[in-house]
Amino acid sequence: QTGLGTATATGIAFLITALWWIGCSLPLLKNYRQVHFVPRAPGAVKESLRRLGRTLRDIRKEKKIFWFLLAFFFYIDGVYTIIDLATSYGKDVGISDTNLVLALLPQVVAFPCSLFFAKLCRRYKPENLIQVCILGYFFVTVFALQLDRAWEFWFLAVCVAVFQGTIQALSRSYYAKIIPKERSA
Repeated sequence: QTGLGTATATGIAFLITALWWIGCSLPLLKNYRQVHFVPRAPGAVKESLRRLGRTLRDIRKEKKIFWFLLAFFFYIDGVYTIIDLATSYGKDVGISDTNLVLALLPQVVAFPCSLFFAKLCRRYKPENLIQVCILGYFFVTVFALQLDRAWEFWFLAVCVAVFQGTIQALSRSYYAKIIPKERSA
């Protein structure tokens, strides 16, 4: 038998992921100070439920937030469906296990593309860039309908990587931007 066993490979993957998250979190933990928040109060659970009730009641007044959350519910489900089913779909159309694993390598594209779209936010509205990402995912799904070769799967993986991190980051930052500061916690 050649290569790593499943348990060893899984352990290494978890270790690499933990190191990645620790490495990326340390600068944030060291340098970030939250400015807008709700201070902790006695009876935090009861108070949190009360604030949640107020938020649900007041959502009618915040049309922009309501429509964004409704749209987000649908488009992010599509994003996660593509992420979750990509390897199953690849296997179904005959892509080998090796080529499926190699298709994960283009995910390194996600980080620089997120930074590129962040720069674009200085010039364009984030909601327009989110729409570009949704359109990109639409074309990814249409292209996937005819997919039957490894290079097409790799190309698709790069396309997904371009939009995956970007749509998640843009959605989080846009949501944080439209929430009233006093309710940001």
